[in-house]
Amino acid sequence: MMTQKNSVRPSPIAGTWYSANQSQLANTVDRYIESADIPELPGDVIAVVAPHAGYRYSGAVAGHAYKCVQGMAFDTVVVLSPMHQYYPQNLLTSAHSAYHTPLGDIPLATGLLAEINDTLESQANLSLTPVSNDQEHSLEIELPFLQRALRGEFKLVPIMLRTQQRQIAQMLGEILAEIMQDKSCLMVASSDLSHFYPEPTANRLDKQVLSALADFSPEKLFDLKDSGEGQACGLAAIASVLWASESLGATDVTLLKYDTSASTTGDRSSVVGYGAAAVTRPTDQLP
Repeated sequence: MMTQKNSVRPSPIAGTWYSANQSQLANTVDRYIESADIPELPGDVIAVVAPHAGYRYSGAVAGHAYKCVQGMAFDTVVVLSPMHQYYPQNLLTSAHSAYHTPLGDIPLATGLLAEINDTLESQANLSLTPVSNDQEHSLEIELPFLQRALRGEFKLVPIMLRTQQRQIAQMLGEILAEIMQDKSCLMVASSDLSHFYPEPTANRLDKQVLSALADFSPEKLFDLKDSGEGQACGLAAIASVLWASESLGATDVTLLKYDTSASTTGDRSSVVGYGAAAVTRPTDQLP
């Protein structure tokens, strides 16, 4: 797996999915975070689940996830997201050396990515395929929130999943845990929930997924997908983060916020669901 040194991935969504103006973007993200009201959490946050629609639709929900880590510092952030565009490979990453947003550049943790790739190849016969100039929004949309919420700089491990296979998600999660075991790391699972159902149907489907998430059950997430009783475009990313978190000593998932696009559009006949959650481990467990 090779990355292009000194190559920065330009943003394909700044100016549409969120503001391309630096100060306006910072103010918008800060407002979403500050407006969020979250409960006291039962431990230290090691992962969050956040939606990935345009900020006017899901930014307020995402703010609840990032409120949980506001002011914290991590050396590394692992963001797992779906890949909505077609690629034949199961797992993808960026071929660039950094991601650009209007708030600045975020360098990739190239050494860790190489280690993850090598471990995937040796243990699971899988690999991370680097892609250039991808159009994927679901990973990038999380980055301005991380840039505003976290204290100090961090390096990024971006992984995009084309696959929704249970076994691959589990292997990826366990390998991530193995590699990040002793590191200062936050994991982010980027996912929206049901798509384009009438709001009552969306509420029913999303409740099932959020219940499985609250139960800390990646297996149940896949059972819901297989039975058609729940859906999320980043379901494999959520499940993989749960498996990684479990291996890293996490014990609890706290649901923080749920909403649908109807709150913005007023259209309840066809909505997209959004959820935010925090994954925690007991405070006395050091990484």
